[in-house]
Amino acid sequence: MRPMTPPLPSAAPTVLVPLALVALALSAPAGAGPPVLATKALRVELTGTEEALWRFVPRSGAPAQAFAAPVFPLDGRLVKAALRGVARVGDPVVLQNGVFEHTFRGALRDDPSLGLEIRFRLSEDGPILRFAYRLTSTRARTFTRSGPEDELVYLSTTLAGLPRALEVRLSEFVELLHSYTLSERDVKDSHFEAGLGVMGPILAATDETRTLLLAYEHGSPAPDAFVRFDLAPGRRVTLRAVKGHTFPGLTVGPGRPFDTIWLEAGLLAGDLAWTAEAYRSFVRTELSQNPETRAPRVHYNTWNFQERNRHWNGRPYLESMNAARMLAEIDVAARMGIETFVLDTGWYEKTGDWEVSRARFPEGLGPVKARLDAHGIKLGLWFNPGVAAISSRAGTANARYRMSWKGESKAGPVWETEESTPMCLVSPWGEAFLNELVRLNRETGVTYYKWDAVGQYGCDAAGHGHGTGANTPQERADAYAFRVGPRLAEIAERLAERVPGAVVDLDVTEGGRAVGLAFLTAGRYFLINNGPYYQSYDVPIDPRKDNWNLFFHRGPARTWITRSTYGYDKWIPAGLFLTHYFPDDPEDAQLVGVASLVLGHDGVWGDLVSLSPEGVARFGKLLGLWRQVRDSVAAAAPVRTGAVGGSGEVHEKIEHETGRGVIAVFSTASGRQRYVSEHPVTPEHWATPGTTVTFDAQGRAIVDMAFEKPGAAIAFFGAKAPAGR
Repeated sequence: MRPMTPPLPSAAPTVLVPLALVALALSAPAGAGPPVLATKALRVELTGTEEALWRFVPRSGAPAQAFAAPVFPLDGRLVKAALRGVARVGDPVVLQNGVFEHTFRGALRDDPSLGLEIRFRLSEDGPILRFAYRLTSTRARTFTRSGPEDELVYLSTTLAGLPRALEVRLSEFVELLHSYTLSERDVKDSHFEAGLGVMGPILAATDETRTLLLAYEHGSPAPDAFVRFDLAPGRRVTLRAVKGHTFPGLTVGPGRPFDTIWLEAGLLAGDLAWTAEAYRSFVRTELSQNPETRAPRVHYNTWNFQERNRHWNGRPYLESMNAARMLAEIDVAARMGIETFVLDTGWYEKTGDWEVSRARFPEGLGPVKARLDAHGIKLGLWFNPGVAAISSRAGTANARYRMSWKGESKAGPVWETEESTPMCLVSPWGEAFLNELVRLNRETGVTYYKWDAVGQYGCDAAGHGHGTGANTPQERADAYAFRVGPRLAEIAERLAERVPGAVVDLDVTEGGRAVGLAFLTAGRYFLINNGPYYQSYDVPIDPRKDNWNLFFHRGPARTWITRSTYGYDKWIPAGLFLTHYFPDDPEDAQLVGVASLVLGHDGVWGDLVSLSPEGVARFGKLLGLWRQVRDSVAAAAPVRTGAVGGSGEVHEKIEHETGRGVIAVFSTASGRQRYVSEHPVTPEHWATPGTTVTFDAQGRAIVDMAFEKPGAAIAFFGAKAPAGR
């Protein structure tokens, strides 16, 4: 949706498609029928009618899949965007990730003063496309609604002939794990007959040979839906807005178009398992214009030791955030194979201005960056995007954009620094924050940005771009909650344009945050902190001891929690959900940590300076082996066997095309474990001591492990240890 505030800088650069590629997706000549997009995987016809604004036309001869025109609630009536005709706008362009963008436009059949622009993004080979609508008007029109829900309809289609349907949720917060997780739910015939709704954001239906996939790019914790798939008899599906998309008084008119969220659709020749694998590849290679967000890199974050120091040693959280400690940790991190070093909270003097604390870093971050550069490690910094210290210049200059709730705006301390006031990210404060991030890159060299503590709700103020004084506080609150997720994605995308190589991880370690597909278009999620708190398990705690964390201690128990979230990897690459593992000695503990993180979570935290030299070298060796195959691991769809935390928990990440990757096996009991890989593997391999690998006639690996005690075994395929090691 177009922000109701001054826009951030323009969209990502594009270039014209080379003429040799234009032939893959040409519109039909005038008078020769509707415009057509034809790639190797998809054929799309733009008919412009009410019931079929556009449609997939399978080359197999199967029935076309039609998508009805969107419906906009304007001036007290529902306006269906059927078009008088559809014409291409300009030449197709290719985006930075090689995806084509095509734009079409037409005037509405019943009101030619209204126009609809349709943008499609699709690759040459992929079976999934993205699309969005832009409504324009030659005179001012006002969005309205007649009931408690928005009346905007994005699309309608039928799942007739596709007897099995599946909802895929990305934002269920499971208290057992104290983490968001992926959840698959069958959508039964009775659900259509009863007129139920499903949240998604992914809905897929199949006859086991052909699968239709629908999805939308937004985010919110289930079951708090802002977008919903409504079901109806006849297996009819309507994707509609629920709340926050529009509000009474929002206008569309000259110079003020209305943009919808991005939507997704795919038609795949295969079953649901094949569809999940194809969708995972789409998210990894086509959804974002920033390839750095998809690159597997090992990240270290300072927070865990800050936390341990506070709760184990009774020291302040920020005591260890100083130049001497950071330089010592960097030297250890380099020997371990860390590639991004993240200074968590406390590196700054105050929020909002984000100046380096001279009390903790007398020479600024120059010495830290120089040491990192010497080791080839990237610098990362922690931020809370939605606060500004009371005395900050930024907070004072943007005082009118302070977040308020029911007329109140409450200040509070931020991790042992000055009290800060909450700021509305949907307002122009978002631009002020972006400018600070760009400045810090120029001054400190930071390219990794961790954003923390941004909730879905929080502002019902007027004049911030999510409603006026004429709207109710609830309307403004919903509009803020709808816009904050896309706004964060927008800021992250613009940051990457201005800071080459920039990566943003959005912290979603607590409930009530905007988890979904929208932010994955520009960044990644920081998924899980320490898992459940004591109170999550109804265990009383002493209020005099404010350590609520249950799983920040050394040992394998925390990994049972964190590995449980690898369920995302079926549909969304695990590398988009950063999670940290401990590097603590002894050897068996390190093996569990490394075997867990190399499956895609890619994060390390702990007390680096307390590691033994042998432990540092061991960790470095294992990560060195992983780096030889990590691109294959990132590309590979997961194969998992056994219960997490059980004996015989197996994770296979082998790339089909190359046979390269990793098999990690975990056991909570001693004894022998054997596993045969699902996919053939390359013969070259390295395995942990006590693990032997042989091969069957089809080239599959037979992994035989002897566990003398609980622990983990790892086999890297396509990797070999350096000579003499």
